[in-house]
Amino acid sequence: MKNIIILFLLLMSNIGAVYAQDSLSLKNNDQLVGEVKSMDRGVLTIETDYSKSDFKVEWDEVKWISTTSTFLVTLSDGSRLAGRIQMADSAKVSILTEDGPSNEHTFDEIVYMNSVNKGFWDQLSASISLGYSVTKAGNLRQFTSRSNIGYRTKRWVADASYNGLQSNQDNVEPIQRKDGGLTFNLFLPKDWYFPVSATFLSNTEQKIDLRLLGKVGIGKYLIHSNNAYWGVSVGVNGNVEYFSDDSPDKSSMEGFVGTELNLFDVGDLSLLTKVILYPSITESGRLRSDLSLDTKYDLPLDFYIQLGFTMNYDNRATEGAPSTDYVFQTTFGWKW
Repeated sequence: MKNIIILFLLLMSNIGAVYAQDSLSLKNNDQLVGEVKSMDRGVLTIETDYSKSDFKVEWDEVKWISTTSTFLVTLSDGSRLAGRIQMADSAKVSILTEDGPSNEHTFDEIVYMNSVNKGFWDQLSASISLGYSVTKAGNLRQFTSRSNIGYRTKRWVADASYNGLQSNQDNVEPIQRKDGGLTFNLFLPKDWYFPVSATFLSNTEQKIDLRLLGKVGIGKYLIHSNNAYWGVSVGVNGNVEYFSDDSPDKSSMEGFVGTELNLFDVGDLSLLTKVILYPSITESGRLRSDLSLDTKYDLPLDFYIQLGFTMNYDNRATEGAPSTDYVFQTTFGWKW
């Protein structure tokens, strides 16, 4: 009798596990049942028992949702909530928090969801892309790489990046360019955020052996939707420079004004543009700027093709170095 009771309890727990799942209904009337993992940049990811790979669904194609899992939810006005998601009526959802249901929200107002049940590895994202070209004229060989790893929580996001270019040609000095760093954004109420970063640049073209930057500031998202992010930020930056020629090393303090635009609802394309101006505080009249433009085209199995453009400007570059340098990279990569 004891064994029968134990077996009955096990069966009941399994039945409960089967039915305690998240559910979706799409505008084409397809139904999906499983575990919703996340929704970011207009794409919802759900794991089901009837597919080896996760389903990715456009958020604007979802017309009904009910979750048994608890999610960290970000709204378009910058509010952040934690709770289960249920339909309030035929067109709006309600987030069931510990304090009770929140106000009703349209699907468009929900711009980010992340399951609180996800472990450390599920919070990570990473990508790496490589490119190689050979030209017979001058025996030119060029290798490029771009990589990124990020970790996101309800309150903050951290990213590490590295980009490299190595170019060799007969009878020409080798060209090397490397840049990368660590960035940290702390999310504040009403779509404000607190950015901190430490980055570096090494560039033979501008005779920069090493440039170290440390930035801190304040920023705000002006647009925060399932189609785009647009943020602006201001702050101060410490700049330390070591040169490859006989120019003396420099240390200076700068202000910075930056903007970042990310468009990701353009089919399989995503566009990311960053512009930062650095007016010097301690060197009168000096102005630097950094510009980057990345275009990514998604391929099956998480592969992608990326076109990247980066430009650096310094109106007081070291003697004998150009004021402007740029690099264009075409790479093939994989993201996780």
